[in-house]
Amino acid sequence: MRSSPLPEWPARHLAALTFDALLDAALARVDETLMLAREVHPGLPAPRVWFDLKGAGAGQAHLGRGGLRFNPVLLADNRAAFFDEVIPHEMAHWLVFHLDGGTRLKPHGREWQTVMRELFGLVPRVTHRFDIAQSQRRPYRYRCDCREHLFTAQRHAQGARGRRYRCRQCGQALRFIDDKAC
Repeated sequence: MRSSPLPEWPARHLAALTFDALLDAALARVDETLMLAREVHPGLPAPRVWFDLKGAGAGQAHLGRGGLRFNPVLLADNRAAFFDEVIPHEMAHWLVFHLDGGTRLKPHGREWQTVMRELFGLVPRVTHRFDIAQSQRRPYRYRCDCREHLFTAQRHAQGARGRRYRCRQCGQALRFIDDKAC
């Protein structure tokens, strides 16, 4: 049962969209959430929107840049959840920031939770449960006695400079697997 006052974007419709059309639809969803938020705060400015977020995060209210950032890889892989949860989640941050006059509140505090529940009709979830394998670049493979570990370029560089990593399960030191040496 759906309790959100936001218009529904059927998953079947979203799945059929090309990537460019999906980005346009996401911008339309931002506009829908903005119109709803303006019922509470008529002077709420429209956020700028970027699809430039990388890594494990799905979205970010970037108040310093004056807008919302979204992860295009996670958007493409989790279309319905983005429209139903991620975009309203970030717009709730945008609204709370402007209702509060720009002072710093807890990011997922009482005010944000109230906007999620009472304005958007959504459960105020702080994190997503998306598969981030495609969005997170971890090209460096390390090994211990029990499994393989994937490192980012930053962690790999720290390992190359002498930092030692151990597996949390077996306690073994991690060894870099040089694919070129195979």
